[in-house]
Amino acid sequence: MSAAARPITVLLVEDDPGDVLLIREAFVDHKLENTLLVASDGVEALELLRSPDCQRPDLVLLDLNLPRKDGREVLREIKADEALRAIPVVVLTTSDAEEDILRSYDLHANAYVTKPVDFERFIDVVRQIDEFFESVVKLPGRGY
Repeated sequence: MSAAARPITVLLVEDDPGDVLLIREAFVDHKLENTLLVASDGVEALELLRSPDCQRPDLVLLDLNLPRKDGREVLREIKADEALRAIPVVVLTTSDAEEDILRSYDLHANAYVTKPVDFERFIDVVRQIDEFFESVVKLPGRGY
């Protein structure tokens, strides 16, 4: 972590326990000091985001294909909510369908990343996303 970088809170919205484990490992392996919150479906994610008891995340990593409420609906609700819309949302999903990419950006996703199938590449992509938002991007409410 660079001298200018500060730990951030990341909300991972992911129903695949294997992917959650990989992302946790990426944080540990690369000594990322960020807090990782996990929601396993869209309903849980929105409840977490709206809870006064939960630390507000600086970044949301959002899968599209989720139980109970899919990622597109979650993205729509986040970006429609005045209290949440400033939180950057990175869609991190297996789909590379043009329709999903266009729809995600239409719903105001901040980025769209297709999950690599290769373990090492997956870990590297997560590290790069985290590093970008931790070290490069100016996030609201961070007191820079």
